Amino acid sequence: MTPKVSIIMGSTSDLPVMEKAAQVLNDFAIPFEMNALSAHRTPAEVEHFARNAQGRGIEVIIAAAGMAAHLPGVIAAMTPLPVIGVPVKASLDGMDALLAIVQMPPGIPVATVAINGAMNAGILAAQILATGDAVLKQKVAVYKESLKEKIVEANKELSQVKYPFKTN
Repeated sequence: MTPKVSIIMGSTSDLPVMEKAAQVLNDFAIPFEMNALSAHRTPAEVEHFARNAQGRGIEVIIAAAGMAAHLPGVIAAMTPLPVIGVPVKASLDGMDALLAIVQMPPGIPVATVAINGAMNAGILAAQILATGDAVLKQKVAVYKESLKEKIVEANKELSQVKYPFKTN
């Protein structure tokens, strides 16, 4: 099985966050790989990865980093593939990572999800891949419809909650 998505994290301490992206990809039956690479501690390995990802069949990269959070941008600078950045809450409530990832210079875009938003990164990767895959597009559509159904069910449950001054 050749991976289509690569999940890259600055260190394995990001794994509890990034497992959510892995689970989404797994649920959609999208082959993926997971690796730890650091823009600051292993820059040569990051460059080798970024420059060779497309040739290995990777179509989307999800890159997570906390604090200075340069990893997604460094990868984006060296590949034509779409990069989804996941800011990880490591310090300053994750705002430092969010700003480091979202404030990319013109020509080097990184799609950025919420702080610790790895689940959305996995969904976005699936949506990107689905643009060229009708079966995956249908799976994504079914998933999105299931979100609606969850809210409809939640409203039914809320209608059963009683308070003396609740009007519905």
